[in-house]
Amino acid sequence: MPATDQQASFLGRISIRRNQVISVDGNNDQELEDLELFQKHVADRFADLLSPPEEVASTEPLLSISWLRKLVDVFLCCEAEFKAVLIMCREHSQICKPPLDRLIPELMDRAVKALDICNAVSSGVDSVRQCQKFAEIAVSALEQKPMDDGQVKRARKALNSLLTAMTIDDKENRDFKGAERTRSFGRRGNTNSANKERAVGNFRSLSMIVAKNWSASKQIQAMSSNLVAPRGGEPTGLALPVYIMSSVMVFVMWALVAAMPCQERSGLATHFQIPRQLTWAHSMIGLQEKIGEEWKKKEKKGSVGLLEEMQKMEKLALSLIEFADGFQFPGDTEKMEEVASQVAELAEICGKMEEGLVPLQTQIREVFHRIVRSRAEILEVLEHAAKISQPTT
Repeated sequence: MPATDQQASFLGRISIRRNQVISVDGNNDQELEDLELFQKHVADRFADLLSPPEEVASTEPLLSISWLRKLVDVFLCCEAEFKAVLIMCREHSQICKPPLDRLIPELMDRAVKALDICNAVSSGVDSVRQCQKFAEIAVSALEQKPMDDGQVKRARKALNSLLTAMTIDDKENRDFKGAERTRSFGRRGNTNSANKERAVGNFRSLSMIVAKNWSASKQIQAMSSNLVAPRGGEPTGLALPVYIMSSVMVFVMWALVAAMPCQERSGLATHFQIPRQLTWAHSMIGLQEKIGEEWKKKEKKGSVGLLEEMQKMEKLALSLIEFADGFQFPGDTEKMEEVASQVAELAEICGKMEEGLVPLQTQIREVFHRIVRSRAEILEVLEHAAKISQPTT
């Protein structure tokens, strides 16, 4: 069943049961079944990301723009189902009792940190689009017939600018877009936030200004520092879906940071681990290992990120600069055919970027707003649960 159909079926089932009167034992059985379905859907979605059908894998390789868009969709689907499990199905008084009285505020704190990641990644998309513009200038110049010295020099200048933008070291990038602005897309859905903050403690403001020394790597590390699986061989209850959603959130933010230009990402490959005995996490762990190995290779060089299109663009730019350095009009016929093939490939990459980067950025904004809205809803539930659990005098 497609992911969207899975989600619609799952959410519809919970919505119907919410309005039904059933016995306590029956309700408990249904909730256990919902939890199993939630785990299965998480497992299936990440399995599709790790091992897609061969025809899909050839056109949507790991960490390509289209693959990242699917990853963001997976997050949105998992988040919607998690919220249904947490808010719609259970007695709200349970979330004020151990261990949920600790786990849910920790999840809310991760959500706030994820908002900064969303902003950083969105700014990173802008940086990739700038690289796209340099590549398009080079393509335009090298497509001219006949190709003369002036066009080659113009292409070489654009390609050098492209490589400079791609290889700047994270720690030295003080022109990172958005580092000095309010890291927010608008913060919709956060009305009456002061009261909701007091319900669960002193969380950081969504309108904070992130300094130049803000680190995407440290942000991921902070999100995962207290991420611990529930105890017991077969954990049940709400502690498990809270852990699953936390793991999904951390993984998705980690993968986006690895793929896109972000401020300060040293040591990104080693920040968090997911227990291998959890069956729903097998594919997530497989993806983490693949991405981590690629990051270790690129981190030594200082790179703009692991985005598939950027990796190909870098190789083509280096080859075309080598051609430009040795170009003499009118050029060797065989070499010119090879260059024409490379220019066509670079143009194809630019086309994929033009087609996919804006929708990806829109999806990341949707993640931001979804997190804000869901956090506000959960805080309302916490506030309500805290009131009804207080002893009457």
